[in-house]
Amino acid sequence: MGASRGVPVSEVLELIAAARAAAGCTDRPVVALATVAAKAAEPGLLGAARQLGVPLRSFPAAALAAVPVPGPSASVAAAVGTPSVAEAAALLAAGPGAELVAGKQKSAPRGRPPRATCALAGPAVTDTGALTAGREGAATDRSSAADIVMTSPNPPRRGPGRWTAVVGDPAPGSGPSGTKETS
Repeated sequence: MGASRGVPVSEVLELIAAARAAAGCTDRPVVALATVAAKAAEPGLLGAARQLGVPLRSFPAAALAAVPVPGPSASVAAAVGTPSVAEAAALLAAGPGAELVAGKQKSAPRGRPPRATCALAGPAVTDTGALTAGREGAATDRSSAADIVMTSPNPPRRGPGRWTAVVGDPAPGSGPSGTKETS
């Protein structure tokens, strides 16, 4: 998530709720918020993470700049050293192979300009339904701060008849494992 100095917690939480609703993923848990390291100590982001009960992860601007995104911004690059905060942070926090569930959205406070951006990312799903990323594969290059990135351990369904994988669930068709007694 991207944020301007002084963004209120309420604006951040409203944006996250709106982005999740628009993407149709309100039933999936928010696993983390992520941002650029320069915004990691922003009280609005920290407060939102605290209220959601999730970590706030941060990434150096150079790491975010290396992530290809659909909506890079020259003005963001000039301000924080990376053309994307929300989308790139979401993808890095979601782990290797992650996909955007929803691209960058801006907050919509009444009577003033937006002060937050949000993107949603989750683990990629192969044609067989296997996860390619998730909490276990989350980026290990973490700093002490974070911008808002939302990930979900439950990937979107892909194609007709696909089952939705849940991290920790047994593989389809696998039965209970037996025990072997030795004497």
